[in-house]
Amino acid sequence: MEQVLPVENIPDNIWEHIASNFKRRTVGSCIHTGSVIAFDGYIVTVSSLPCIVGSLCRITNESGSSVTGEVVRIGEYSVDIVPHDNSFSISIGDKAVLMEVTQDVHVGPELLGRVIDGLGNPLDDSGPLVCGNKRHLNGSSVNPFQRNEITEVLDVGIRNINANLTIGRGQRIGIVAGSGVGKSILLSMIAKSAEADVVVIALIGERGRELASFTSQVLASHSRDKVVVVAVPADRSPLLRIQGAKRATAIAEHFRDEGKNVLLIMDSLTRVAHAQREVGLALGEQPTSRGYPPSVISLLPALIERTGTSVANSGSITAIYTVLADGDNVTSDPVVDTARAILDGHIVLSRDLAQLGIYPAVDLNQSVSRLMTEIVETEQLQSSKLLRKYISKYYENRDLILMGGYVQGQDADLDKAMQLWPSIIDFLKQDADEKCDYETSLKTLIGLVSGA
Repeated sequence: MEQVLPVENIPDNIWEHIASNFKRRTVGSCIHTGSVIAFDGYIVTVSSLPCIVGSLCRITNESGSSVTGEVVRIGEYSVDIVPHDNSFSISIGDKAVLMEVTQDVHVGPELLGRVIDGLGNPLDDSGPLVCGNKRHLNGSSVNPFQRNEITEVLDVGIRNINANLTIGRGQRIGIVAGSGVGKSILLSMIAKSAEADVVVIALIGERGRELASFTSQVLASHSRDKVVVVAVPADRSPLLRIQGAKRATAIAEHFRDEGKNVLLIMDSLTRVAHAQREVGLALGEQPTSRGYPPSVISLLPALIERTGTSVANSGSITAIYTVLADGDNVTSDPVVDTARAILDGHIVLSRDLAQLGIYPAVDLNQSVSRLMTEIVETEQLQSSKLLRKYISKYYENRDLILMGGYVQGQDADLDKAMQLWPSIIDFLKQDADEKCDYETSLKTLIGLVSGA
């Protein structure tokens, strides 16, 4: 059962042991401890502690080693904890200490230029990290009617997106594609070229090699005093992957509330959903659509709705999420479908375009920016619609054209599309190290569709 010792009665040698293995924290005026009574290899059951779901605990085994974990379920006489390291050795009788009832994220300018993990520990070689401010890990709800309107264009440095899928400051957008189509490359281009005061990058559940290369590229392209990287590779606990996504969002919220325009990039939202699926199924939730329990569908909007414009100042969080479409299914995958319904737009990448060597492989006719009509001029909208029509016309008749079965003069729009097709391909292509600002993108689009 739980042991509660008044702080003043704890001997000095016990404090030394706690200080060496735990962070010295108190809940109220007591140290609350419990004992492990069951462990199934994933969930640790501990005698009752005065905590809530989401509380942070530390478990110490007989050898003196310790691991942190999060409370995921509370019973009448026990609590269930999922450790942050699934390979940690835990035995019956091991001690658990309640560290934080509500988890907070340490935030501040000290984070700029740093790389941290899902618990906020530094992963770089820049020394210890001490921040002066705190925010709640799960954020706080915002009245949507009090949010500022989105009126400004965010220049992402990519010609096709700037011209045809214009993104506004404070917009939430998804990059949807199957594996190996270029999501991470497109994200890297946006991260290096977008105009933002602070760039927060969450690399969740990705390959360790990719984490290192992506981070080095982005830090080399920006001054280090505007980038924060939260990295949780694929071999970490599912709870750490969820923690990393929430921590990156909380960091972005902090800088937004300081009046800064923040770019939040998360690669990938699907890995966060997979992590929640693992936790939900382990807790006994019933799988619904394609094996995803209901907690996954509730986690995604809770995470995404924390971004956007501010209610108190001119700050904003422009959020860009990658969404992996299993088997290139961009319509019926439950995570893709949920993300498309919540986000303010989506950019679909086409494997067919990628196989033709067109990068970024943006499928313009399946992609949409829901705020573009509100933040750009009529001339740009009309030019973008014309370009979409020419691309659609060409692909509808591509086989006929390649077989030589089409005679020019039968369809004026198709004739124009065939005439402009080499220029359209040049417009869609862009090298990874090339940057095209918004004004240049707009002029190029207008000149293209007018035949200039």
